[in-house]
Amino acid sequence: MSDDLIPDEPENLVSEPLSRAIGERYLTYALSTIMNRALPDARDGLKPVHRRILYAMRELRLAPNGPFRKSAKITGDVMGNYHPHGDSAIYDAMARLAQDFAMRYPLVSGQGNFGNIDGDSPAASRYTEARLGQPGDALMEGLAEDAVEFRPNYDGTLTEPVVLPAAFPNLLCNGASGIAVGMATNVPPHNLHEVVDACLHLIKTPEARDDTLLNFVQGPDFPTGGVLVENAETLREVYRTGRGSIRLRARWMQEDLGRGVWQIVVTEIPYQVQKSKLIERLAELIQTKKIPILADVRDESAEDVRIVLEPKTRSVDPAQLMAALFRVSDLEIRFGVNMNVLIDGRVPKVCSLKEVLQAFLDHRRDVLLRRSTFRLGKIAARLEVLEGYIIAFLNLDRVIEIIRNDDDPKAGLLAEDWGGGARLTEVQAEAILNMRLRALRRLEEMELRAERDNLLEEQQGLTALVADPTRQWSRIADELREVRGLFGKSVPGGQRRTEITASVDVQPLDMDSMIEREPVTVILSKMGWIRAMKGHQPLDAEVKFRDGDGPFMALHAETTDKLMIYGSNGRFYTLSANDLPGGRGLGEPVRLMVDLPNDAAIIDLFPWREGRKYLLASKAGDGFVVNAADILAQTKSGKQALNGDALLCRPVTGDHVVTVGENRKMLVFPLDELPEMARGKGVRLQKFKDGGLADATCITLAEGLRWQESGGRTRTEPDLTEWLGKRATAGRMAPRGFPRDNKFN
Repeated sequence: MSDDLIPDEPENLVSEPLSRAIGERYLTYALSTIMNRALPDARDGLKPVHRRILYAMRELRLAPNGPFRKSAKITGDVMGNYHPHGDSAIYDAMARLAQDFAMRYPLVSGQGNFGNIDGDSPAASRYTEARLGQPGDALMEGLAEDAVEFRPNYDGTLTEPVVLPAAFPNLLCNGASGIAVGMATNVPPHNLHEVVDACLHLIKTPEARDDTLLNFVQGPDFPTGGVLVENAETLREVYRTGRGSIRLRARWMQEDLGRGVWQIVVTEIPYQVQKSKLIERLAELIQTKKIPILADVRDESAEDVRIVLEPKTRSVDPAQLMAALFRVSDLEIRFGVNMNVLIDGRVPKVCSLKEVLQAFLDHRRDVLLRRSTFRLGKIAARLEVLEGYIIAFLNLDRVIEIIRNDDDPKAGLLAEDWGGGARLTEVQAEAILNMRLRALRRLEEMELRAERDNLLEEQQGLTALVADPTRQWSRIADELREVRGLFGKSVPGGQRRTEITASVDVQPLDMDSMIEREPVTVILSKMGWIRAMKGHQPLDAEVKFRDGDGPFMALHAETTDKLMIYGSNGRFYTLSANDLPGGRGLGEPVRLMVDLPNDAAIIDLFPWREGRKYLLASKAGDGFVVNAADILAQTKSGKQALNGDALLCRPVTGDHVVTVGENRKMLVFPLDELPEMARGKGVRLQKFKDGGLADATCITLAEGLRWQESGGRTRTEPDLTEWLGKRATAGRMAPRGFPRDNKFN
């Protein structure tokens, strides 16, 4: 092929290692996610999407006392002007700002279906309407006075604020959550009154510690209320480090129905828990009998939350019942606190309570200085115009003469000497020329002088304010007190909703004692499907199985029993007989109930009995004795007992152990030669030149050894002296007539 057919390489082609190219691009993506999407700014507590939504609503003049506009219009403006992302993401973000169960102080006032605490989604944006809420409007107070910096929007046609002025500490008051790349944030909401009090204390005492600030901020204050169950030391650690976990419970009360009958009514549920899913979970607990003393759950909620829980018996303690429900349902949750926020909009940092408050106060000082500087500029411009007006009134006839007779009145006004060397500036001349005739009355001169005097006084005050940090902090404190008056505890909805109390230990409810004791027949199939039939049925009764499946084990038990499953991986798994599926169906797979690996077979199934001992042995011929207390598993993953390929588990009875190898050699040795262990490999039971262990059992030596022959007869070998020996010896050939499968039947 000719070289002319090979295209030339582009001039801007750069060769670099793939790892570096991917690393640089991923770093760019990560920084974009951290700074422009997922983490809130410590100054106004907002992410970019929320900030753009509020600013777009302000541009649409959707004031708190104004009319509502369609959410679709707002979403479209935000997407087209400031936030070029999906409309559904923008609408979902706006809807959350309007949800009083998600936001402690809703920034948006919604009209229509904006979702509910059940977890239902908001109606489509074409149906709902919105406008700014009072807290949202307070966040933007001063935007028209150059309070913050502006930057070009994504296409450079408009400008948007880098951060909002934020009249109150929105980050702490409304909280925030987000997942970035390699980091996340989760800030709980707080009570505005308490947070402002902490700010005022920090202004008064800048060196205050986090522990001191907790005298004002009691802890999180969730919009859905609830009860925070943590001691003071845990809360101090959370706010000192910016990380931690707190327990939040539902608020409940006991409702007396008369004649000793009562029910529990849940009136507040934990933050971010969907009520419908919570009730589904409670119903599931009743259906699966996980909480056998709970008879019924009803949702009687209207505008408020009202979940009714009925006990099966009036003798149970309500506190114990709720303690049991807290452990197995979302009536109690763990809220992970991670106050990871952007400091000055640039640096992500996990902040303590003091650092978050200080970042807000520093921002408010910057806003105050920018607004004051802006106002000083406006005052200076107005004073210049007023001085021109006053000169005009003092020389009114001459001004009128110049305007009537000169071809260029502006030049005439600028050239005129008005006494004492005073001359008009261009701004003053232009203002005089634009003055209306009705303003030429005598009273106007007095008003101008009064306005000038007021402005001079204001200018003097602002100049002193800009030069004096003490006055600045005093002004910031006054502004915070004003905000506290608008949204604090003195107004409806401003009171603390979440109660904070120390954890109270409640005697745990013994669930096993609440289960009705009934006989059952447990059936396990070869493919590992298990079920429990009511009553003690004949163990050899004919039972239906799935195609290709058949019987493996059957045993009699009771609903109060714990069933032990022993796997070939040497682990014990625990099942409650009361939780097994009924006998009408074909059962359920054991592997869905416990974490039994697919390559591990089930060796044995038996009811657990306290005080029992069991002989465990591996295929290699090692074994030991284990106590029943050491095999009871508390989790689905089971409890490891034997290290190695497990072969058998036999109850310990009698005084001797009999083993038989695959080579048909049998050995009888005293039981006390085996150690008792909770876990391990064990010791050698019998010595083999080839093959391994086939079976083992425990006997009473004086009663001899019994086994069942193929004809169904039971044979006994009363004298076992020939096979007696020390543990770990080879043994002798099994007695004549011993089963060919080398198993003690």
